[in-house]
This record gives sequence, structure tokens and C-alpha cells, in this order.
Amino acid sequence: MAMLNKYIANINKSLKDIKSDIMADFIQADNRGLVITTNKVVVILDLNTIKSYIKNIGVIDSHKVISPRLPQSKL
Repeated sequence: MAMLNKYIANINKSLKDIKSDIMADFIQADNRGLVITTNKVVVILDLNTIKSYIKNIGVIDSHKVISPRLPQSKL
């Protein structure tokens, strides 16, 4: 549990470094991969920052980390 708090803090630091107002609140692993709960809907830059951090740590299986695609808005 202490490691998860460290991961959340580091994800939040990474998001702060790119001047994002998104904050990670919770990390949970399920049978499909990782679920990271944030305080708001994230944009692609935030997703890429979170994905990059997770891929750089050795404890979490980075093969389970995918970048979900945001739906395209129709004009």
C-alpha cells in the first residue's frame, strides 16, 4: 500500500510538471490491467504522462498499460 501512495504522488508530480490540473487519486489492478482514478476527465497529454511514468517503473507490468483513445467529437 505504501508503494501505491508513492506511485500516486509521483504521477501527480509528473502531471504538475506539465502544468496539468489533473490529479491521480487511486490506482487499482484488475484482470484487464490498471485503473487509475483521476479528479477530472483527462486529455491525451495527461494520459501520455501517466503512461510514461508507469512504463518507467519496474514494479507494474507495463504490457498492461494502454493508452485509451478519446472519442472524436463530431461537428
